[in-house]
Amino acid sequence: MADVSPRRRRDVIDALRRGTVPANGLDLLAVGLDRFGSALDSELSAASGGSAVFKAVRGEYGSGKTFFTRHLAERALRMGWATAEVQISETETPLHRLETVYRRVTESLRTATVPPSAFRSVLDGWLFTLESDATEANPALLHASDSELSAAVERILEARLATVSSKTPAFAQALRAYRAASLAGDGATAEGLAAWVGGQPHVAAAAKRTAGLRGDLDHFGAMAFLQGLLTVLKDAGHPGLLVVLDEVETLQRVRGDVRDKALNALRQLIDEVDSGRYPGLFLLITGTPAFFEGPAGLSRLPPLAQRLHTDFSTDARFDNPRAVQVRLPGFTRESLVELGGKVRDLYAGGVEDLERLRRVVDDRYIADLADAVAGSLGGKVGVAPRVFLKKLVGDVLDRVDQFPDFDPRTHYALTVDAGELTPVERNAARGAASLDEIELDAD
Repeated sequence: MADVSPRRRRDVIDALRRGTVPANGLDLLAVGLDRFGSALDSELSAASGGSAVFKAVRGEYGSGKTFFTRHLAERALRMGWATAEVQISETETPLHRLETVYRRVTESLRTATVPPSAFRSVLDGWLFTLESDATEANPALLHASDSELSAAVERILEARLATVSSKTPAFAQALRAYRAASLAGDGATAEGLAAWVGGQPHVAAAAKRTAGLRGDLDHFGAMAFLQGLLTVLKDAGHPGLLVVLDEVETLQRVRGDVRDKALNALRQLIDEVDSGRYPGLFLLITGTPAFFEGPAGLSRLPPLAQRLHTDFSTDARFDNPRAVQVRLPGFTRESLVELGGKVRDLYAGGVEDLERLRRVVDDRYIADLADAVAGSLGGKVGVAPRVFLKKLVGDVLDRVDQFPDFDPRTHYALTVDAGELTPVERNAARGAASLDEIELDAD
């Protein structure tokens, strides 16, 4: 991995040291995802061509759902897409309030060149494209007055957003006013209108008055605005939008009536995707098997459960990666050790004495550390990756790099404190003999 840039290497290693999933560079760590690659690329290509895709990913905690979705996001970004990741929660982002979901999409929107939120950048890029299209269609506009150019751009704007405007004219109204405010140098008004188009509540009334707007975005308006956003993205050079709705299993913990509303909202979204309303959209949800099969999950809304039903009764080796629902088998001891080796080699590419690091932290030691971490978590390998990588980087590799005489087999004993664990990891750890200190075998 010597060809990895120092910044990319540092970003990945820093995230693992913190115990989080890296935002970028996941292709460097991918283990066991090759089986999905061809199907995902095919679905991304189909959406780029004007189709829409819905997919559900299921897996227990530690199976790599977040890793999977961010790895997919990297694939999409390399194809020029925009991506957004939304964490579903009862208080911050309730699924039954699609106006809030849409707002989170615009807040987390990113492109290959612009980090979140790339929403304003996309809007400005789109308006520039409209001007370019107008002058290309009529070169005389290059020498025309500002008012003539604006009129031509507005005609194109209206034509591009005609489908959206037929149901929700406010989207085009706001963008016309946003362009006018930007050209006039009225930053405050432009900021307010961009915020309103992005679904933000409590926008100043003065900004909304300039566009003839009233109130805030509602549930059904958000569905039309998502359609408008896809049009803007495509015109701005982004052929698709990947929206990840993460942790939908949290719906199982909310009040029954709220859960039913959320499930119905999800059904609405899936039906709209199937109807062709959202060309260029790849909508992906993640959840645990209990959400997809348990009594507090999809089964509460049979039409939704029927749409997502997938047969997992056969051997996991023969799972269909093209299915509407795919399952992640989770980590085994072998895949955990393989991942540890990838991280060790990535880390080694940024140190002076890489041969020493690879010798001291060899494959056998990585396997021993993996066994020790899994043992501290009740032998449950599936929930071990986060803690394992955090310990490998922060406790072992960092010390080997900084201290020439440090030998982890001699000078390091694994400790796992309950305070550093997530609730799921703590539950697993209750099955371990001790959380105080687990020593690695000396050799």
